[in-house]
Amino acid sequence: MKRFILAATISAAVSAPVLAQTMDEMWDNRANGKEHPNIKWFKEAKFGMFIHWGLYSKIAGEWKGKKYYGSGEWIMSQAKIPVKEYEQVAASFNPTGFNAEEWAQLAADAGMKYMVITAKHHEGFSMYDSKVTPFDIKDATPYGKDPMKPLSEAVRRRGIRFGFYYSQFQDWYEPNGGKNSWDYDESKKNYQLYYQQKAIPQIRELLTQYGPLGILWFDTPGGMTKEQTTLFIDSLRQLQPGCLFSSRVGHGLGDYKDLGDSEIPPAPVPGAWESLYTHNDSWGYIQHDLNFKTPEALIRLLAQVASRGGNLLLNVGPDGNGRIPEYSIRYLKETGKWLKENGASIYGTTNGRIPDQPWGVSTSAPGKQFLHVLHAPDDRKLFVPLQSGIGITRVYLLKTRQPLSYTLKGKDLTIQLPASLPPCADNVVVMEYKGEIQNYTLSLPVTVSSHFDQNQLEAVRASLKGNGSIKSLTYSHYYGDWKHTTCITDVKDSTDEIRFNMRITDPGDYRIILEYSCEPSSAKQEGVLYFNDQPVYFRTLKTGSFEKTAPLLFINHIAGIVTAKAGDAVIRIRPAFNGKELFKLRSVIIEPVK
Repeated sequence: MKRFILAATISAAVSAPVLAQTMDEMWDNRANGKEHPNIKWFKEAKFGMFIHWGLYSKIAGEWKGKKYYGSGEWIMSQAKIPVKEYEQVAASFNPTGFNAEEWAQLAADAGMKYMVITAKHHEGFSMYDSKVTPFDIKDATPYGKDPMKPLSEAVRRRGIRFGFYYSQFQDWYEPNGGKNSWDYDESKKNYQLYYQQKAIPQIRELLTQYGPLGILWFDTPGGMTKEQTTLFIDSLRQLQPGCLFSSRVGHGLGDYKDLGDSEIPPAPVPGAWESLYTHNDSWGYIQHDLNFKTPEALIRLLAQVASRGGNLLLNVGPDGNGRIPEYSIRYLKETGKWLKENGASIYGTTNGRIPDQPWGVSTSAPGKQFLHVLHAPDDRKLFVPLQSGIGITRVYLLKTRQPLSYTLKGKDLTIQLPASLPPCADNVVVMEYKGEIQNYTLSLPVTVSSHFDQNQLEAVRASLKGNGSIKSLTYSHYYGDWKHTTCITDVKDSTDEIRFNMRITDPGDYRIILEYSCEPSSAKQEGVLYFNDQPVYFRTLKTGSFEKTAPLLFINHIAGIVTAKAGDAVIRIRPAFNGKELFKLRSVIIEPVK
């Protein structure tokens, strides 16, 4: 009876039904603002493995002859599969290909420092031996074993932190669980009874039966007030005080922030946080989803997340037999090879002090800036604008320790890269220095150079006057395949202005391209772009309406060519007349004319 004491302290009464949740409520990325005493390992880890594995892995994205795309773990909801039919999937679920040692070794080979695996996803099926319900892998399947025991042990033997994902509110199997409206009447659900009878007892099992956990990763909160959630968390902490709780526990009560799926912030974020990506388009296994991120894409994604000060939690989706896709195995191992040589630029670092440059991003360690060269300039001269005078003591390639020559004129550092710089997703240059570098600031002029194919002025680097605002727009390609793009919106009056400050390093002709999305009702409006004082006129082109359940389409609209001198320059963009929103501007692209 002890397992029900916690539930009674939360509430014995029936809660008001949660009929709808906003995306912000489901993706609560607020942390509690208090630094957990065990947060240090998390901040230093930088790279973790997420694993979505369940009955949906056996279904593999196809139900009754129809293929589904996007988030495979949502197929029960997408196809509105009745509970009675879904139970039959468990009756034939027998993942004999599962090998805990192989999974743990892959995480180690990939350079990952922690692992989080789904103990129970929204489908309601428990992937461990639960005494709370018979709808689990031990009791409901021919497999008849608990895979989480050997996996947790194998992971810890390799020095990797182990954690569980648990969907605390959504449970499509239970009559009182959240979000199954095809089998049950949402208005008649008793969410508190669900928490008392299943969610809380199961979380207690996870916290008491699998050794020390690094993380308990919650998802899509609901059905509890902030006061109830506080009691819920405080009671669980007594079982494992060192375990971190993700922000998706809700109400801003997590120990660190989890951003929206597939989201990177456009600038550094303070505190401990995590960016979540899956290796292809789906989190749960889909047999026909072959859109895997290449090793180059994974390495650059990791560098970009680290440059903002966060962790990358990268998901893989094993199949119904317990096998991780071959592309994930090969591409993660390639990522791990890069980390063996360049891990010092990722692990234990903080956000870069140097704003994004045409060549890439930066990360920081005491007395060091790691310059992640994602795009090498064609003249092999790496221009690094510094914001304060410092003493450079050494510059070298991290992988080979090869010293690099450099010149420092005032606050301008130029590093000579080797002419034979090997092709690599990310060549890391180490800049060691004495003194203090001012922290990352968006107000620093954006570097524009003729030695790159493109120079991008991101929306977040603009200053605005008037109605305009900088927003992160969320939309999807496939079901649940979320995308996030930062744009300048709501510029509509002739007095509104978007301004970019630039530092042009090379004189010459440059093509100016506006990258934007434009609603049909906003098309054919006239705008004017000023390069310094030279006007360049354009008329907006229709791309399509913004819908959260469809791709947000962008066009690269060539505004014109300008001639630039080396030095400071300004781009200002305005509507020519008062009207509707001019466009949703993602960036201004500046291409050298060669």
